[in-house]
Amino acid sequence: MQNSREVIDSLFRGKSADRVGLFDSPWEDTLRKWVAEGYPVDAKGEPVAAAEHFGFDLHGAGGWFDIMPLRGVDEVVEETGDWVVKRNGAGALLKWWKNKSGTPEHIGFRMTTREIWERDYRPHLLAVDRKRLDVEDTRKKLAQKRKEGRWAFYGHLFVWENMRRSLGDITLYESMLLEPGWIHDYNRVHTDFFKSHYKILFEEAGLPDGVWMYEDLGYRNGLFCSPKVLGELIFPYFAELVEFFHSYNLPVVLHSCGGIREALPLIVEAGFDALNPMEVKAGCDALEFARGYGDRLAFVGGLDARVLESGDRRLIRGKIVRLIEGMKTLGARYVFGSDHSLSTNVRYDDFRYALDVYREHMMY
Repeated sequence: MQNSREVIDSLFRGKSADRVGLFDSPWEDTLRKWVAEGYPVDAKGEPVAAAEHFGFDLHGAGGWFDIMPLRGVDEVVEETGDWVVKRNGAGALLKWWKNKSGTPEHIGFRMTTREIWERDYRPHLLAVDRKRLDVEDTRKKLAQKRKEGRWAFYGHLFVWENMRRSLGDITLYESMLLEPGWIHDYNRVHTDFFKSHYKILFEEAGLPDGVWMYEDLGYRNGLFCSPKVLGELIFPYFAELVEFFHSYNLPVVLHSCGGIREALPLIVEAGFDALNPMEVKAGCDALEFARGYGDRLAFVGGLDARVLESGDRRLIRGKIVRLIEGMKTLGARYVFGSDHSLSTNVRYDDFRYALDVYREHMMY
């Protein structure tokens, strides 16, 4: 019987595995809510790690580092009891909830022209800056996940998400059409920056089992821009970074929320090894994706989180059995999980029930 690390490694490397893998991402808010429903806490009264409690097969082991041009900038501009507005190292103002999870509201941006980028921000990304990295902390996290027997990955945002929180959506989309040379330059600089800093982490903190790239390319109704534009301006840099990770023999997972069906050919061509989370309410269907691309991709997620939120045990069982058995019938390499992070609308007992159903059907 394969352990967790062996199961995931087999699935992501195109080999046969004993069983379907398991992975999910409850919000921190959700874990705190679940404590009142019986979820265990540690000696400090904090919710225990979800990977440990539920037996997830893979877990993040760090790999994050400061990718903003101006390192260490996290300026509080405005604050209330519920939210805080901060300026980041790219000059952007983002509004964050203080006491609950969520994506930030875009308030304002300074990096609105190529001239501003070249004058105020680009020069700070051209050299390796070891102060951006915490090699020792990464080394410790990696060792701990290895000790637990899990498939341990480094994770980070890349050029797409970084541009959105640096330029803002309006400047980004306008520039992709009107000034693509700026977008190419931005992505060229950041790709070199990522490779040089990851090289240090790999050589000094250690090689993880793989890498997770968080790049939300779509929203509920589809992609944020056309596949043609993505193919010209974004995916060449995705492919280059994937090739860099592959040179270290590391599988690469692309996480992208939203409707990404039209980008699947680009995702495969770029060399990604697995895809997550396949958001159902945005038109994604894990079974459809597996029929078309199961020979080239592994799949992580795909269960509509609204099913878990319903609390309907009959519905939960039916959807899980259909998904897992369908993926197995297609010969897909599959890691079971929801199509989005688990919100506070999911009850602890309902999620545990879902995992019971998974375990009844997990063997290939």
